Amino acid sequence: MDAENKIKSYRDLKIWNFGTEIVKSIYEIAKGYPKDEQYGLVSQRKRSVISIPSNIAEGFKRRSNKEFRQFLYIALGSVAE
Repeated sequence: MDAENKIKSYRDLKIWNFGTEIVKSIYEIAKGYPKDEQYGLVSQRKRSVISIPSNIAEGFKRRSNKEFRQFLYIALGSVAE
């Protein structure tokens, strides 16, 4: 990778950007759920989806490939959730 394309921030990662798009989509979908699910299913989905880009960002900031990889696995678990 040349100096022009060097990843300087987690915001430069395609996977982080894709994760934020998933967050936007789920939040939009959640608007259509019944009000009685607001503190149940909707809350759980919002928490799990926001953890995807959050874990990617946190892992990137750790500056260790081993830790970054672990946080990517955690984000993947949130995708499954």
